[in-house]
Amino acid sequence: MIDAVLLGALAQSSLILTGLAVYFVTVPSKIVGSIAGYGVGALLGAVAFDLIPESSVLPTLETALWLLIGAGIFVVADYLVETRLGAGGGSGDKKDGEGQGPMGIVVGSVVDGVPESLIFGIGIATLQPLSIPFLAAVFISNVPQALAPSSDLAKSGWKPTRMTLMWAGVVIACGVAAGLGYLGASFLGDVTGGRAAALAAGGLLAMLTNSLVPFAYERAGAQAGIWCVVGFAVAVATSAS
Repeated sequence: MIDAVLLGALAQSSLILTGLAVYFVTVPSKIVGSIAGYGVGALLGAVAFDLIPESSVLPTLETALWLLIGAGIFVVADYLVETRLGAGGGSGDKKDGEGQGPMGIVVGSVVDGVPESLIFGIGIATLQPLSIPFLAAVFISNVPQALAPSSDLAKSGWKPTRMTLMWAGVVIACGVAAGLGYLGASFLGDVTGGRAAALAAGGLLAMLTNSLVPFAYERAGAQAGIWCVVGFAVAVATSAS
């Protein structure tokens, strides 16, 4: 179980590293948008080549249902965060006219990361071989996913300690989720990661549409589309290797 917890946390640890990096490296807004665009493509690749295939053990209609549940969880959680915590989000507030705030992307990290971690835990418990490309995709795709909101939150006055605690909370939650996935698969022999994968895919697609895609376009313009395709192309090449 410890291995599952550590793997779940390791996969998401790039969130903390990226959140701290914005205090030491000044990244121009256009580059932040370009990296976010790349992240959109990489995350779409993770949905297409990892999460959806993982959910193929389910009947098609059940997969569709869990996709919708994942999207619904993100939309509700994002609304609650934006309405309850939006005043503390700095440039992410709705009043600045920039669409979804950075906290929406943070919520997306949780909705995406927790089911992914469940999959890692289930895989370890059922002795499935670890997918290194999937682990790498999760770790790398978290960089632009964390860079986007961290950059805005740092500019709005967030201190490194507060930023670290926020992302550490996400990482710890994902580690615990991996442990729960391990325990569930250990006690229930027919458990698979299909539902968790579909849930993650639905939440991720909703987050991309509502938060990361607008964020990327607002900062990088047309370049965001190019970098999105680059990110997806890398996912294609990785999945084929």
